[in-house]
Amino acid sequence: MSVISEAFAVWRECREAFDEVLHSAYTRAEVATNGALLNERGRRAQVDAVSLFMGPAVRAYAYASPELVEHWEEYPRVTYAEFERQWVAGQEEERWAS
Repeated sequence: MSVISEAFAVWRECREAFDEVLHSAYTRAEVATNGALLNERGRRAQVDAVSLFMGPAVRAYAYASPELVEHWEEYPRVTYAEFERQWVAGQEEERWAS
């Protein structure tokens, strides 16, 4: 396997793991807020609520409902970049433990 193919395989594995975490976080927030994920500004702008769980925090908090902001205080939102750092660190720990 080439270095590039291996790198893409690792990236896909990490991305799939993040997608599972993202889905879980969204579902938990949707239940906790009774579906009230967007504030009035977000609803008027027709923001996709899932997008609040990705990307810059400034944008997420600009469109998040008060209920969602409160939920994030207990269950902080994790961006892909943060997840990737944690995931890579976990992979390296596993390699050293073996």
